[in-house]
Amino acid sequence: MLGAVMPVAHAGELPENRVSFAATATVEVPLDTLSVTLQAQREGADAATVQVQLKQVLDQALAEARRQAAPDAMEVSTGSFNLSPRYGRDGKPSGWSGSAELLLKGRDVARVAATAGKLGGMAIVATGYSLSRQLREKEESALAAQAIQKFRSRAGEVARLFGFNGYALGEVNVQTIDTDGGGRPPMLAMRSMAKSMEDSAPLPTEGGKGSMSVTVQGSITLTR
Repeated sequence: MLGAVMPVAHAGELPENRVSFAATATVEVPLDTLSVTLQAQREGADAATVQVQLKQVLDQALAEARRQAAPDAMEVSTGSFNLSPRYGRDGKPSGWSGSAELLLKGRDVARVAATAGKLGGMAIVATGYSLSRQLREKEESALAAQAIQKFRSRAGEVARLFGFNGYALGEVNVQTIDTDGGGRPPMLAMRSMAKSMEDSAPLPTEGGKGSMSVTVQGSITLTR
């Protein structure tokens, strides 16, 4: 759809015969990067005991995950580590609870899913798919070229429809947008958070597709 600004009535306010519009090129892309968040939770009478228990579980899981990590395949990092008091019905402290997170992310979906399934003592609390930097960069250049060509073609058409011979290019903005396929959640077969991960079964998962768009938005000045 074209949004046009007709020639202005007062000289000096805006350039005369200026037209503004946008052109977009879109491609469907596979969501090729899997992210998994695992969490360990512990409760106890004192903070030090809970902290030690969480650290032990996290250290063991982190060591196992690091053995499976590989460049451009799976990255491993720690997430939040929280410790807070619990209160009874009388409002007095009754103990402590805490949680620790471990994050797995990578393009080797099979490796990420298998690793998530073998980290004992931790439960999967969140998963998601995204577009990798490598695939984004690969698609972006071709999309930008398509969007620019559409903008140029439309500029010539606009000039002709308004009865002008050509145009001069004004200010132009190029923007890239990634989506997860219309806002729908990725297709993931999730385990129950309460289910133990000690059976070493891999996480069932399916990535689905999203889309990537490049929009060229700008203005032209119509010329005789």
